[in-house]
Amino acid sequence: MSMFKRMLASVGIGAAQVDLMLHEDVVHAGDTISGVVRIQGGRVDQQVDDVYAYVMTRYLKEQNDSKIEHEATVAKFRLTGKFMVKAEQVYEFPVSFQLPSNTPISMGRTPIWIQTGLDIKEAVDPKDHDRLQVRPHPHAEAVLDAVEQLGFRLREVSCEYAPHFGRLTGLPFVQEFEFVPTSQFRGQLDELELIFSPSESGIELLLQIDRKARGLSGLFAEAFDTDESFVRMRLDRSQLAAGTSYIADQLSETIRRYA
Repeated sequence: MSMFKRMLASVGIGAAQVDLMLHEDVVHAGDTISGVVRIQGGRVDQQVDDVYAYVMTRYLKEQNDSKIEHEATVAKFRLTGKFMVKAEQVYEFPVSFQLPSNTPISMGRTPIWIQTGLDIKEAVDPKDHDRLQVRPHPHAEAVLDAVEQLGFRLREVSCEYAPHFGRLTGLPFVQEFEFVPTSQFRGQLDELELIFSPSESGIELLLQIDRKARGLSGLFAEAFDTDESFVRMRLDRSQLAAGTSYIADQLSETIRRYA
């Protein structure tokens, strides 16, 4: 019978189960999040090599003239090392880890979730999925507030395949924010596309100010493997601390230069 139970556990029947219970499910990019991992032993003892957590999302990639969704790992965290999970026993332990500052924001059709799992050799790894609502990093939030102050309306947010930009972020995609002007820039440009990469020291911005713009030579012009060009802009902590109006003025000056 014991042998039969082990065989069942190896394919996930009667195996150990894992559950991550987060203290909060609404967080900001860059936040440290915490919770409790609960492991319920199955019908037999099982050796667990690792308990891990992946921060996951999805992005779009063009394939054969259509866009296909792909899953991507934003970050991986090892929560505990090897230990034996005894049959029918319950284990609980606190965990915490910091979300990367470039974690995508839960806007548009961008899902963010944490996949928690047990690494068990020669067995199906038990997994748990917990959705997160991720709000902007404070530096990104300051920029978004400034864009709104300039009279731009957010039209679409999407995660798109962009391997060239990924050389800097370590991710195969970027999250793109598409705005349309409703006041002062109306008639001067069709739209404003914005990509940002916040960090503790400030924020890097890529702006596509007009799809028909001429002569632009942004550093990351190949970000989407197309001939579209981007303008690079950086704001440091002191500039961000100067407030929304200051950031809006800096953005407006850049937009007017290339619009």
